[in-house]
Amino acid sequence: MVVTGQRRHLVVGAGGLLGGAVSAALEADGRLVTRARVPWRDPGASVSVLSSLVRDLMIDGAPWSLVWTAGAGVVASGADALAEERSVIARVLAEVAAAVAVDPARASRGSVFVASSAGGTFAGSSGAPFDETTEARPLAPYGWSKLRIEELFREWSAKTGVPVVIGRYSNLYGPGQDLSKAQGLVSQLCLAHLEGRPSSIYVPIDTIRDYLYVDDAAAMTVAAVDRAAALPPATVALKILASQQGVTIGSLISELQRIAKRKPRIVMGSHFTASVQAPDLRFRSVVWPDIDRRMLTPLPSGIHRTLLALQEGRR
Repeated sequence: MVVTGQRRHLVVGAGGLLGGAVSAALEADGRLVTRARVPWRDPGASVSVLSSLVRDLMIDGAPWSLVWTAGAGVVASGADALAEERSVIARVLAEVAAAVAVDPARASRGSVFVASSAGGTFAGSSGAPFDETTEARPLAPYGWSKLRIEELFREWSAKTGVPVVIGRYSNLYGPGQDLSKAQGLVSQLCLAHLEGRPSSIYVPIDTIRDYLYVDDAAAMTVAAVDRAAALPPATVALKILASQQGVTIGSLISELQRIAKRKPRIVMGSHFTASVQAPDLRFRSVVWPDIDRRMLTPLPSGIHRTLLALQEGRR
């Protein structure tokens, strides 16, 4: 039974790395959480299920937060898959806007957090480290699609009055990453090590990335979700969520070698996505810096936890 006045949270993408961790963090804090179960392979059914869940979220007068962490696309995704993802989001937002129009008071009770990609949107930007004032310049369709999704939420906020926080994440890693996707270098390196096979690297080893452990990302996300709930109507805020520490791929490989006590087998190869990979993706945040003032999981500890989780999963 829902207690009126207690905020309800609907997490879309709760089956993924970030969404699962955010759901767990909210639940551990005693929040009311609904983990959306969505038939993503069927766009029409996805829209129907999500629209119904959001309407249920708003129906009883309690304050609500929509936390959108779903994202089917990766850097290697084709234009058709990315367009389909955007279409689902646009249709869901249209349905929610219609529900808000029936009862405008719903807008004053709600807020939205949407996850985006710092790497994708800043891939072609200059002057690292990048912050929220940096002009976004994607290189790949994936990055452009993320920007378009952000714009869909901006337009929706202006139409409905519901405040929105856009969270641009650096490279997330940790136990539970979907290794069927072409992403997650830390997990992919750990898995290849456990399976005794070489890892293919398609960019120079001095390429710099920012790696954020998923539990740290979840804690920062919960803080940003709470901040969204306190924003004035129709406000859209952009927040970079990152460790704010640059690490070369060479250093990452050396750290894995130190932890695993065996030199990883690395093969330098070529891939069509290499041309859209930035050499330096360091980030810093100038928005709500208090959210960033926390003890983060050190990279060696995060790699070790990821390695142990993969090892346990193979038993």
